[in-house]
Amino acid sequence: MTAHGEYGGPPGGFPGGPPGGVPGGPPGGPPVGPQPGGSDRVPVDATRLWAGGLATAVVAALIALVGVLIVRAVLRIALYAPKEAGALGDGDTVVLCLGAAAAALAATGLVHLLLLATPRPLSYFSWIVGLLTAVAVVMPLLAGVPLAIALAQSVIHLVIGLAIGSLVAGAARSAIRVGRAPYQQRYAVE
Repeated sequence: MTAHGEYGGPPGGFPGGPPGGVPGGPPGGPPVGPQPGGSDRVPVDATRLWAGGLATAVVAALIALVGVLIVRAVLRIALYAPKEAGALGDGDTVVLCLGAAAAALAATGLVHLLLLATPRPLSYFSWIVGLLTAVAVVMPLLAGVPLAIALAQSVIHLVIGLAIGSLVAGAARSAIRVGRAPYQQRYAVE
């Protein structure tokens, strides 16, 4: 060992850090990063996450409804019901809207589990949602329905999947509490 410590720094620690401390740690303060014997899990604000998940469920259901309206009323394609059923279609439209909302809530549950149990949870979440969206886009093309209907369903599924993936991931990022002041204090006007 040299006069500057084993790695060229001052003996006992890193420049500007506490003696024997961790790089990036404040002088004289606690070390930064996971501590031996401590938990490296990031605290999650579950209320904020699930509020975002519920809002995403509403958005996903509305995307499904608007998608059906555009396809049936503007493009005049008999999607989810015969043309006589009107612009909203029939019960299949309700099933699509409820399915989109359920998918958003399932995605929220998935990201909550990933936040609590995995390293790099948002990376895993993005891959899972991306692959499930790809399955939802391809399935109508394999169903043996006319191409116009299959393409319309695929586009609606794609937009729903993109919305769920981006909105739930945003809610998850917002719900991760890393040395952040409480909500009321962050936006206080002085």
